[in-house]
Amino acid sequence: MQAGVKLPDVTFNTRVRDEAVGGPNPFRWEDKTTADFFSGKRVVLFSLPGAFTPTCSTYQLPGFENGFADFAAKGIDAIYCMSVNDSFVMNKWAESQKLQNVSVIPDGSGEFTRKMGMLVAKENLGFGNRSWRYAAVVNNGVVEAWFEEPGLADNHGEDPYGVSSPETVLTYLTKDAA
Repeated sequence: MQAGVKLPDVTFNTRVRDEAVGGPNPFRWEDKTTADFFSGKRVVLFSLPGAFTPTCSTYQLPGFENGFADFAAKGIDAIYCMSVNDSFVMNKWAESQKLQNVSVIPDGSGEFTRKMGMLVAKENLGFGNRSWRYAAVVNNGVVEAWFEEPGLADNHGEDPYGVSSPETVLTYLTKDAA
């Protein structure tokens, strides 16, 4: 993946809160497309191996969540966290992380991740197919800047983190604004 590439057209199966549903689990299915998330906006998209995993839950997601005001000041309209997890898992993770600023996108089947060239096997960790860790600044559905962790490979023995960190993306946005 690289700057200038248009994001793939995918439909995401999401669960959204709807009090009209009633009961203890007031959510309904709502399909959202790549265009719904990315058209007409300048956003940060970051993807990671899995909800509830250590690096993702301790550093990457909280860093983007807590730094939202800094990103907004640099012209970012939204921050999206994607993972090859279903909507139930992503929503529960968002709840457990008390997200107010970052929205989660479930790529349950891995279709978007595969079309991005970022789907990797993680059988060595018992995960199955997951996303390689990356971040991107996306402007109206087109990749403006790309931040991919080194070593993209199936069953990689490590989980590199740094290139796709909130700090790295914010540094790019700061230089871009200068």
